[in-house]
Amino acid sequence: MALIECVPNISEGRRPAVVQEIVEAVRATPGVRLLDYSSDGAHNRSVVTFAGDRAALKRAVLDLFDRAVTSIDLRTHSGVHPRLGAVDVVPFVPLIDVSMDDCVTLARDTASAVAHRFDIPVFLYEEASAAAWRSRLEDIRRGGLEALTGRMRTREWAPDYGPHAPHPTAGATVIGARRLLIAYNVNLATNRLDVARAVAASVRFSGGGLPFVKAMGVALADRGIVQVSMNLTNYEQTSVRQAFEAVAIEARRLGADVLESEIVGLVPAAALAGVEPAELKLTDFGPAHVLEARLRDTA
Repeated sequence: MALIECVPNISEGRRPAVVQEIVEAVRATPGVRLLDYSSDGAHNRSVVTFAGDRAALKRAVLDLFDRAVTSIDLRTHSGVHPRLGAVDVVPFVPLIDVSMDDCVTLARDTASAVAHRFDIPVFLYEEASAAAWRSRLEDIRRGGLEALTGRMRTREWAPDYGPHAPHPTAGATVIGARRLLIAYNVNLATNRLDVARAVAASVRFSGGGLPFVKAMGVALADRGIVQVSMNLTNYEQTSVRQAFEAVAIEARRLGADVLESEIVGLVPAAALAGVEPAELKLTDFGPAHVLEARLRDTA
């Protein structure tokens, strides 16, 4: 059976009732298997993970947008994680008996439908992108929605679908196709944001650090600590353990210790093969966070 994973990130992590309404819209879509969802108040962001075939996923994403656009107003949104839209990013990931080309086709078809139905500008990214200079999510997101709004007035940065100006409350959206990604955060036992940012700059690939690692330093003000928030875009080339150890070494050099780490969403079993959660100081981690286990449980 063909199976594609979809992992939308929505710009709401502080109102559980709103998040639950969006999640239930996905759960109610015929042919969709809801695998996981989680929220973070400091980031003011939620991640929903579900799987299905192309037709079911398109329906689920449109229903998710319907609830999110109604409930989320970026004009009053705040959080430490950068964002462009009420539904910020929607990646499609090949899992079983599907190709990356299948996911690219789905991404473009869904992006067109979102733009048409909700009047939201949509940018394609990663494998679905038609423009090499803006295929990376961080390039599209650079400078935030305000900077993107200015760039959208140029021919090179016209959205792939939809209007050439952001939706007044829902902003813009990025939709694409990519490999499995691990969202991995390491919290440091300090409140020094400069330390977290220096560590992030050291470990991310664009700063000369680890291949296939994207990282930023953010403050978790409600806890009085800072975080190195990472995306591991190819765990076979740079493992979770390598990312953890690199952060720990650089943080220690700057006078800070690792407090704990966390995986946001699901992780493939192979990414943690031979590693005990305690070695990574992983919090709240169990079989329910493993992708293959959730697929079995929801079959």
